[in-house]
Amino acid sequence: MIHILFGDYPAGSLRVALKELGKYKLEQIISFRDMFSIGPVRKLHEKSGQEARLKWTKIALNDENDDFPDFQQKFYKAINQIYSIPKDVPITLWVADNAHEQTGLRYVLHLLKNKTNDIKVVNTTKMYAEHCKRPNIEYTVLQSGELSPEKLQVIYEQSKLTSTLSTLKRKQLEEEWLALAESQETLRIWSKGRIKSVKEDHYDQYMIKMAKKLQAEREHEHEPGDFMKSARLIGEVLGHLDQYVGDEFLEYRLRKLIEKGDFEMEGSLKAMRFYSVRLKRGFL
Repeated sequence: MIHILFGDYPAGSLRVALKELGKYKLEQIISFRDMFSIGPVRKLHEKSGQEARLKWTKIALNDENDDFPDFQQKFYKAINQIYSIPKDVPITLWVADNAHEQTGLRYVLHLLKNKTNDIKVVNTTKMYAEHCKRPNIEYTVLQSGELSPEKLQVIYEQSKLTSTLSTLKRKQLEEEWLALAESQETLRIWSKGRIKSVKEDHYDQYMIKMAKKLQAEREHEHEPGDFMKSARLIGEVLGHLDQYVGDEFLEYRLRKLIEKGDFEMEGSLKAMRFYSVRLKRGFL
């Protein structure tokens, strides 16, 4: 069995779960570190598209020079591992209901399009709701990385009853990938059970709205005009979104708003922890 996941956190939790179940040496994990809800995916199944995505990632996400080569290496490693899967090994893809993992699902199925392996898709959002959710707690799994190894063990056992993808369903998802791979947009959201491509500045006005709110609170606390840590603003925005886009993308958009002159800043834009921001007075 080979498991494919989208993110370091869910892959790490599944490793722990498989060790507890005595399956770790028998079942392999392949994971993408990349976040597929952001960045270009045009022609990502081709070399030119992969290079374009990595170029955008390096610039937009403000990666430190010593970190990016490792990111790049892991990106290509995951692709090569998928191409190298033996034809007789069953595959399980783990995804939640978000644009990141659902885009990754369609991408990987396209990479596997010439393979006849049995493939299962474990939807962690739905499986958690069916088998792990407490009746007195309102909670929806936004992304697979939220699940503990204990919860993944329960879902793993229940997934044995999941049917493999039919040829028709595989073809449908592969075709959905080809449609995504024609898009020029660099941001995707999950809306009404579908992946929707939106403009890169989709959350800019919301970030400005949250900045107004935080600055009004500071004025109430007699701290008018003070700069706030960029991480404070980004954390506030991230905590209120029902989408999974990550703090790095929001920080990228904050830097764009600084470039436009909507925000003032002090410090260094080298990394989020090095600078603080406040809205220009015209926004207050």
